Amino acid sequence: MKLTILGGGGFRVPLVYQALLDDHAPGRITSVVLHDTDPTRLAAITAVLHQQAAGVPAALDATPALVGDANSAVAGPASSAASRGLDSAPLDPPVVTATTDLDEALRGADFIFSAIRVGGLAGRTVDERVALDLGVLGQETVGAGGIAYGLRTLPVAVQIAQRVAAVAPNAWTINFTNPAGMVTEAMIPFLGDRVIGICDSPSGLGRRAALALGVDPATAFYDYAGLNHLGWLRGLRSEGVDRLPDLLHSPDALTSFEEGRLFGADWLRSLGSIPNEYLHYYYFARETLAAVQAVRQTRGAFLLDQQSAFYAETADHPEQALELWQKTRAEREATYMVESREVADAGERDERDMAAGGYEQVALSLMRAIAHNERVSLILNVRNRGTLRHLDDDAVVEIPCTVDANGALPVAVSQLTDHQAGLVCAVKAVERSTIEAAGAGSRSAALRAFAWHPLVDSVSLARQLLDSYTDHLPGLARFRA
Repeated sequence: MKLTILGGGGFRVPLVYQALLDDHAPGRITSVVLHDTDPTRLAAITAVLHQQAAGVPAALDATPALVGDANSAVAGPASSAASRGLDSAPLDPPVVTATTDLDEALRGADFIFSAIRVGGLAGRTVDERVALDLGVLGQETVGAGGIAYGLRTLPVAVQIAQRVAAVAPNAWTINFTNPAGMVTEAMIPFLGDRVIGICDSPSGLGRRAALALGVDPATAFYDYAGLNHLGWLRGLRSEGVDRLPDLLHSPDALTSFEEGRLFGADWLRSLGSIPNEYLHYYYFARETLAAVQAVRQTRGAFLLDQQSAFYAETADHPEQALELWQKTRAEREATYMVESREVADAGERDERDMAAGGYEQVALSLMRAIAHNERVSLILNVRNRGTLRHLDDDAVVEIPCTVDANGALPVAVSQLTDHQAGLVCAVKAVERSTIEAAGAGSRSAALRAFAWHPLVDSVSLARQLLDSYTDHLPGLARFRA
């Protein structure tokens, strides 16, 4: 099978390739095509992947990629190749090729993994800094920064969807391009249900909560719902019993993992649920804004410097590509959401939290389920289809789904509370105004998107944000007054 990775020069691509190297099952991916518009980035990541492939015998002794259990809403625990009845002999690694030609990359693909970043990290720094300079949070997917990111990303995502429909109509597109829910919804008119959005935050939350309870994550069902980067874990069922109340009433267990430390046991008990980590930007907006404004660099500026150094060093020393990537990744992961952890006095990020499984494992479980009709349950970004009564059928939501050869089908979950529904509906209106603005080049729709967001408290401020983004981002010039 052939996998095409759009944004193939991106820093996180080696995580996907490692998951493919660790996959021993029949019908595995044998060909990987990397596509990127930047040849330098492509060369660097291709070098990393080739060095990963050269170490295949060692990789095969490591923990294989996660395979979801039919009753689990995340990928289940890994098992050895031998225990799965598979041949443990070294297999040929997936062949890696790279191209800057989109149609060439798409042609013949079985799966397309979309992880593009329009405007690069330089664009992200603008997303963050414009918002912060005007006194609001500038996180890349939440609030004003997320809207600016969406406005420049959606036209490119739509163009990609159109080319996929023309060149590889039978391929399944797995979208990790942020803002993931918004981008997935914009691609659906062209690809239908053959585009599915993924994120590792919900599955990571569920897994951490299960482990805090001493529950096997592979046997648990996670009653999780919302939008991408805006959802809540409302139940955790194991052997037919909801164990979430036990977790909420155990301060030690609750504060033993990332989300418990971020939000605090008292607030989580008050909510009666565990929010996705990104809700920290809503529940502690003032404190997080102050923390972000106090640091020398925004997260985007830090990553821009870090990854620019990585690509430059790799160009000079391609033989060290894998070592340089591993060193850079370790620093990146350790500093993730550092400002929010400082606000919560949560300390350094726990290694167990970082080892909970990433989007590459969700993607592999999704691909295997579709390609081989292996029934699994995963939390995905798909059309609502009546699952959440506060939203229409076509709204893309983040909910547990059963996946097989027919794709992803939402399963029943508990309904959103008034508080959750209010926030979800408000942000969905923002997403749709952003999609409308990006498609029609409408300044009024773009202004509505900024003004309606819960983290923007004034129409006048929304107008200032839009004007400043159009001044600093050439791709948004069409939205100028």
